[in-house]
Amino acid sequence: MSAPYYTRIVLKISGEQLAGKYEFGVDPEIASFLATEVKKVVDIGCQVVMVIGGGNMVRGAKLAGHGIKRVTADQMGMLSGLMNSMALTDIFESNGLKTRCLSNIFAQQVAESYSYRLAEKHLQKERVVIVAGGTARPYVTHDTAAVSFALELDCEPVVKASKVEGVYNKDPAQFPDATKLDTVSYQEALEDNSIMVMDKAAIGLAMEQHKSIVVCNCMQEDNLLRLVKGEAVGTKIS
Repeated sequence: MSAPYYTRIVLKISGEQLAGKYEFGVDPEIASFLATEVKKVVDIGCQVVMVIGGGNMVRGAKLAGHGIKRVTADQMGMLSGLMNSMALTDIFESNGLKTRCLSNIFAQQVAESYSYRLAEKHLQKERVVIVAGGTARPYVTHDTAAVSFALELDCEPVVKASKVEGVYNKDPAQFPDATKLDTVSYQEALEDNSIMVMDKAAIGLAMEQHKSIVVCNCMQEDNLLRLVKGEAVGTKIS
């Protein structure tokens, strides 16, 4: 068994991806597929931190208004991410993948409270760590939280799961002649408004701290394994 090129990564999954064929909630088939793909990289010695969005239930920025404060709406989005993380933890465990859910929101009845040292201990014991609740602060997306945890837990790279193969020069859903880009600079990703794969604040933080991001389709079998082994998969933002 070959050693992994990357020994610790952050994998960011959106709530919409987790919903799969449903408009709302969690698709167990998608979650089980993810468990299989993540187990492959854990088995070759790569430690995995996961951050799960909450857009399949509540998207804070869109919910705000009509009497709901933006802070409250964002907190509801964080709770949606926590619910997704709880579901994924159970499904991963049922697929034979040792997993722990750590929450940045105070919710001790349903998850362990996040701390750097606890996350480190779980990772060293070859457990997948799902960090729930984003950064626990409003106006901060789960994308930005993923980059923040990559910095805190010394992960390289941030893997942003996408529904397509990577970053394109234009929307591949609208333009059949769209071309996939193998590499994109931080500056390009920030300045080009057609590149919407990740929150601009997240890319800005990654640029400031020189943390690379790989955008790829993690629903493609073995893509995550190939990436962890050092193969060119998706688009690298660096």
